[in-house]
Amino acid sequence: MSKKSTGRENFALSKENYLLLVIGFAIIVLGFILMIGGKSEDPTIFNEKEIFSFRRITLAPLVVLAGFIFEIWAIMKKPKSEGPKE
Repeated sequence: MSKKSTGRENFALSKENYLLLVIGFAIIVLGFILMIGGKSEDPTIFNEKEIFSFRRITLAPLVVLAGFIFEIWAIMKKPKSEGPKE
């Protein structure tokens, strides 16, 4: 016996969920990009203000955390119904 293909398989997540997952991944990558930097040209010099800046210590981890929360929401979000219910 062979099953007829309807053209639409039953996936665990919808296309909308996958798009939201990509957006969440981009938010996480943005958070890690915000953490980049703080390097000094001279290795004997320690620039405390550059390394411990608000952007690297507070903003970037919050953006990464928001990205992970967004990812969880993207997975849990129920897809919209695609047809009228009878």
